[in-house]
Amino acid sequence: MKKSIVLLALAAAGCASQGVLVSDMGSFHVGGREHTVRGQPVKTVTFTPGGAPATIDPNGVYQVEQMYVQWFKPARERGTLPLLMWHGGGLTGVTYETTPDGRPGWLNYFLRQGWTVYNSDAVERGRSGWAMYPEVFKGEPVFLTKENPFERFRIGAGPGSYNKDPARMRLLPGSQFPPEGYDNFTKQGVPRWTTTDVPIIAAYTALVDRVCPCVVLAHSQGGPFAFRVAQARPDKVKALVLVEPAGNGDAARAAALKDTPILTVFGDYIEQDARWPTIKGNVVRFLDEVEKSGGKPEVIDLPRIGINGNSHMMMMDRNSDQLAGVIQNWLAGKGFVR
Repeated sequence: MKKSIVLLALAAAGCASQGVLVSDMGSFHVGGREHTVRGQPVKTVTFTPGGAPATIDPNGVYQVEQMYVQWFKPARERGTLPLLMWHGGGLTGVTYETTPDGRPGWLNYFLRQGWTVYNSDAVERGRSGWAMYPEVFKGEPVFLTKENPFERFRIGAGPGSYNKDPARMRLLPGSQFPPEGYDNFTKQGVPRWTTTDVPIIAAYTALVDRVCPCVVLAHSQGGPFAFRVAQARPDKVKALVLVEPAGNGDAARAAALKDTPILTVFGDYIEQDARWPTIKGNVVRFLDEVEKSGGKPEVIDLPRIGINGNSHMMMMDRNSDQLAGVIQNWLAGKGFVR
């Protein structure tokens, strides 16, 4: 059946200011498994005030570790492959939607450039859902204060730099992050576990098996997941774009990426940060191993090409379209744009 082309506002995806011709869109869950819980006490629960109590037996089979994916197909496809967007730790696919200060995000940008985009919430994030812990997810989730990302994501000038009043925030000099949007940014945060890497990688691999060959664009914690999935599926992940990846792939299998075009992008203020010189150094050493194996990974340090002031959340910074343009130009140069 021929599908009609409709003009969608796509406000939830960051397209409120510019219409985008989309030929199709949808969502699905991928991956996951069944898990049986035993030995838990039966409870009586009143779900609604004034309602009748219900007996809840928590013992039984649960669906766990699935991943939610939303996709948009533009009317005129110019990307030669689907573009998969993977977010960072403690976040969801909202990372790529409307920016915290209300501008169209990277999801919107790459749709306008003609890419079919798949945007997901990793296992145990957002619409992917939780599982019982510690019965399924071992350990406890990590929650962040409002101050933590401001100081840790190279937005503010160190400890004590956050203030609820944007006018009193102490931003790093020349910062591109919009302080008036910081409160909205913290509303995006969700709990994260430090023990769920294996099921997250399994779900991302299931996604790649379902929709690829593709290009993967990954941020922060999503970076090491992207490396490892690409190593496991080098025939399906045709290019990697890593935005400040927070970790590496498997160094022993670096050769699996020798034929995969890789772009890694780093922002500003890294050398003056307490953690990021180590993180970046580890990533660069891993990329060196890929290069020794015959690959040609590329690294862009934004300040070295005259783009300054970018935080760890560069897809939310004021110059986010400029940075998306850097990525788009690289993909075009590798032949992934018609």
